[in-house]
Amino acid sequence: MADLSYLKAAVQEMEAQNLTWRKYTLQSPSVPHAKVNGKQVLMLCSNNYLGFANHPKLKEAAIQAIQKYGAGSGSVPAIAGTMDLMLELEEKLAKFKHTEASLVTQTGFSANAGLIPQLVGEGDLLISDELNHGSIIDGVRLSKAERAIYKHCDPSSLEQVLREKAKPAKRVLVATDGVFSMDGDVAPLDQLYPIAEKYGAIFYVDDAHGDGVMGPQGRGTIHHFNLQGKIDVDAGTFSKAFGVFGGYVAGKKELKEFAYNKSRTWLLSASHPPSIWASVMAALELLEAQPQYLKRLWDNTAYFKKRLHEMGFDTGRSQSPITPVIVGESALARKLSQRLFEEGVFALPIVYPMVAKDKARIRTMMNAELSQEDLDFALEKFETLGKELGIIR
Repeated sequence: MADLSYLKAAVQEMEAQNLTWRKYTLQSPSVPHAKVNGKQVLMLCSNNYLGFANHPKLKEAAIQAIQKYGAGSGSVPAIAGTMDLMLELEEKLAKFKHTEASLVTQTGFSANAGLIPQLVGEGDLLISDELNHGSIIDGVRLSKAERAIYKHCDPSSLEQVLREKAKPAKRVLVATDGVFSMDGDVAPLDQLYPIAEKYGAIFYVDDAHGDGVMGPQGRGTIHHFNLQGKIDVDAGTFSKAFGVFGGYVAGKKELKEFAYNKSRTWLLSASHPPSIWASVMAALELLEAQPQYLKRLWDNTAYFKKRLHEMGFDTGRSQSPITPVIVGESALARKLSQRLFEEGVFALPIVYPMVAKDKARIRTMMNAELSQEDLDFALEKFETLGKELGIIR
């Protein structure tokens, strides 16, 4: 066997720098009061923004789909893994997104990693926001296009890159998150898109954290800026606000056909269990029919942010239900997370290299199902422990 001792050494080095993940096991549904590692805690680190992951309608839809279609497809989508239920979801999603078509992908990560390197290649230019998600970064790395980065959410920086580099390229693609997962800030699509359009660039938005959260009826960040029908690629996931699993690409019909035939992460991975498609459709129906979920999510977000600010915590530039509590050092973030868990609040630390070395934080995620009492409980623990650890006064 090969000598793999370097793996142990690498892990030990990460442990010494407080950069390894502590393992937590969820032993209940993803709900506000969950059981984790044998302990009842208040869930503040799930992406289940609307509380749909345990919603009766989604569970019933999944059960009915299993009874009719079985547990799995037994194939990749392009061979025998495309069922009528999947096509129905693609039609409903396109209608929800106000696009011509959509393609359901195995994950949001695979949508980016598989499609981006096919859209642009040798002789082209690929421009990415400096804080884009790792799935976009991997898609960029897989492409043979020339690569460039613009400053985070900075339209003038994007224009400078385009001015300097766009002309020799055959095609140009600009990629950005809609809502950034670490800081919770929102890409200024209303300012970025006109610049990309000016230079004839393909505009690609990964709206994983905007779906179900931003815009009217949770249609996403593109709708938040009233840019539906203009953005070339709307990619995202069903694993966050929708409460299920999987990803998608939405846009023109020709985009769907291109992705269908060229994206290898889609072509070479098995399709979802039918229960996934059914549950996602149930989530879409809930979003459109019951706006109270989205309203409660934003009410909770506003209240939680306001109280944290009043206590003196730094929440960075967040504009979404993702609210970082920035503490600085990785060790301090880990300590605060540990003490919160001991006190009944489950909120994980985010440390380098996922964020800058001096920007370690506890990343809190709001949920529509959290009550006022839940929020006050969490806030009281943050205040007490923040003072205990010298983060606030």
